[in-house]
Amino acid sequence: MAKKKGVDQTIGEKLTNLYELQQIDSGIDRIRTIRGELPLEVEDLEDEVAGLETRLGKLEDELKELETSISDRKNMIKDAKAAIKKYTEQQKNVRNNREFDSLSKEIEFQGLEIELSEKKINESKVNMEHKMEIITTSKEKLEERQADLDLKRKELEEIAAETEKDEQKLIKKSEKARKNIEDRLITAYDRLRNNSKNGLAVVSIERDACGGCFNKIPPQRQLDIKAHKKLIVCEHCGRILVEPAAVEVKA
Repeated sequence: MAKKKGVDQTIGEKLTNLYELQQIDSGIDRIRTIRGELPLEVEDLEDEVAGLETRLGKLEDELKELETSISDRKNMIKDAKAAIKKYTEQQKNVRNNREFDSLSKEIEFQGLEIELSEKKINESKVNMEHKMEIITTSKEKLEERQADLDLKRKELEEIAAETEKDEQKLIKKSEKARKNIEDRLITAYDRLRNNSKNGLAVVSIERDACGGCFNKIPPQRQLDIKAHKKLIVCEHCGRILVEPAAVEVKA
């Protein structure tokens, strides 16, 4: 049966391995802190630019629809005027009042169609002017956000280029270090790191206090930590405690 990793290690060895892993992961954290909020800022700007582009595309489509509507209305007016001219000529050759009245109604109807089309054209023109103002404002905002995005991307790329090699090297060291630690300790370690703002799961005693929360560690508890008989956690923050002099971190 395969032996589970790390189960035969002494408490001192387990502490050494955990502390080494913490030092490596803290190095990764420091590199990512240098990048700061830039990745999130870039992501937010990308979303905003995409949203503005979508909105601008929709506005331009609506503008084209209004232009088409105006063109159609103008054609309707042209056809209505042609119909009025035709019906007016026909009135000159009617045989009775009934035919004359019928043509008069057609002329009146075409006149109403012209009035309605002219009204719709004017409404569409007002709507177009409004949309063109919005499009102009949206284009200006898009240009500003795109410039901001380009700047942030360049800044992020420069920082990433400077730190990526070191980060990848540390990530590989972290993966290697994890292989020397049993799974239950890795689970506890990851939980502590994820619940900690500074990513510290394993801390040393500094000036008789926890290196994570800075609460005082009682003398007897410090002696227990030095004895390496069991893993001891801070009773205030839950971090795993180590005594620096007793822990040798591998280079």
